[in-house]
Amino acid sequence: MLSRVAERLYWTARYLERAENTARLVKVYSYMMLDLPNGVGLNWHQLVELSGAQAYFDDNYRTSGERNVIKFMLNDTSNQGSLLTSLALARENIRTTRDLVPSEGWEHVNELYLFARKKLAGKTLLKDRYEFLSEIVMRTQQITGLLAGTMSHGAAYQFIRVGRNLERADMTTRIIDIGSTTLIAPGVELERLENRLWTYLLRALSGHQMYRQYVRRRILPEQVLAFLIQDTSFPRAVAHTLGEIASCMEEKLPNCDEPLRSTLRLQRLVAEADVKSLHTEGLHEFIDQLQLEFGNLHQQIASSWFLSDLDEAV
Repeated sequence: MLSRVAERLYWTARYLERAENTARLVKVYSYMMLDLPNGVGLNWHQLVELSGAQAYFDDNYRTSGERNVIKFMLNDTSNQGSLLTSLALARENIRTTRDLVPSEGWEHVNELYLFARKKLAGKTLLKDRYEFLSEIVMRTQQITGLLAGTMSHGAAYQFIRVGRNLERADMTTRIIDIGSTTLIAPGVELERLENRLWTYLLRALSGHQMYRQYVRRRILPEQVLAFLIQDTSFPRAVAHTLGEIASCMEEKLPNCDEPLRSTLRLQRLVAEADVKSLHTEGLHEFIDQLQLEFGNLHQQIASSWFLSDLDEAV
């Protein structure tokens, strides 16, 4: 397989996962803004900060009210991280690799992009936002399942798995970051809010039922953190996604020494984290550290398989 093809498959998966998790992030934050008391200090600009695109937003929008933030997150095509941009880029990448993926995969991605473009055309989607976001999540999951169930699990599919799990790890940490006290105004009594806050985070990651089934405890912040960061069985937990990446590299992909080393270092960092103390102090800083490590892992992946003067096979 040519390196440029491997890169496009990798980015197809990343952009699809980014679109799904952007929908999850906007949905849970919207619910929180409606449900939590005004005095807790939440505001719409914090959602932009969680997305990592604060500088671009501040340069292009005069105010950070609900309408502008939702437009920025969902249908601003100048924002490289918006939902519509992510789907457009996923569509373009899979279009150019159609000979390696099932035809149904291309068709579903194309239909999803056209659906989102039509729904978002000229709108900030305030009325039917929740139904639309739920539809995006459901359709991206269908595409993920279709590729897993109909595509041969050779090197091409492994690049899809690597891209999907790295993006999922990054976006999971951004959703977890909502639980850091940096979003809550100083002096606010947190105990009465924490149960609702962490329940929302679990539901944003489709993890509420699995937490109840396997942890078997009431919603406790340190237990939720341990579940979402260190659980190796829950598919959206950071530890699980890193295990999936390591498995792809060890079993199927050549020339993986450097990215595998970075992955193993990340696994140790996650496994050794003291989530009990993180809940009370340092969660936001720990999330920042993880995201920097995710960026480094991406660079290792690109250097090993994509960034070549010659378009060689991998």
